[in-house]
Amino acid sequence: MTIGAIANAVTVRQVSAAMKWLFLPSRVAAMLAVTLLAGGCSPVGMVIGAGATAGIAASEERGIDGAAIDTAIRVEISKLWLDQGIDFYNAFDMQIYEGRVLLTGRVPTQEMADTAIRLAWRPGGAHEVINEIAVAGGDLAEFTVDTLAATKLRAELTFTRDVRAINYSTRVVDGTVYLLGIAQDEDELDRVVRTVRAMSGVRGVVSHVLMKNDPQRTAPGNRP
Repeated sequence: MTIGAIANAVTVRQVSAAMKWLFLPSRVAAMLAVTLLAGGCSPVGMVIGAGATAGIAASEERGIDGAAIDTAIRVEISKLWLDQGIDFYNAFDMQIYEGRVLLTGRVPTQEMADTAIRLAWRPGGAHEVINEIAVAGGDLAEFTVDTLAATKLRAELTFTRDVRAINYSTRVVDGTVYLLGIAQDEDELDRVVRTVRAMSGVRGVVSHVLMKNDPQRTAPGNRP
């Protein structure tokens, strides 16, 4: 099933929407969705109870449909990565907002990075793939530090005044914070960047955030 046929992909859309609404971490949600679909589990059963938190997706700038399509893209890319092996899959992470896919991670070879990028372009709904993959070594200690920093960052943004944190996706790789999403205006983005830079251990900030009124934004219904 491809995302290009998203209008007819009822199963994937229901599963992906359920995963988002239930607040599962993105990596866990994608793996679970792929596993359940492969096992023939009923998507209707999976979405029971998700309606209570549908307002979360609805309050995002991309809306419920946009969030569902982005999560479906994540599921398809995750399956393609998993087909390469679990070690390959675990080497990368992705952020997706309105069809813009930001890839991060640390890998030992350029070939691995190139393969991940090529596969990320496969879903029809992905209209941009941003490569921030580092070809370098890494260890468990660095991964743990990055994970803790990401958790703290999400909390900091959630409680930062005049910032709609729900519209931002964040990742931390080797102390560098990657931002993706939609800002209400330049002032809000400045507040986000200042908050990130003020955190201990942050070595740099890379922003791929678009303004709310940016013409580059692509409405879900207009995606290829």
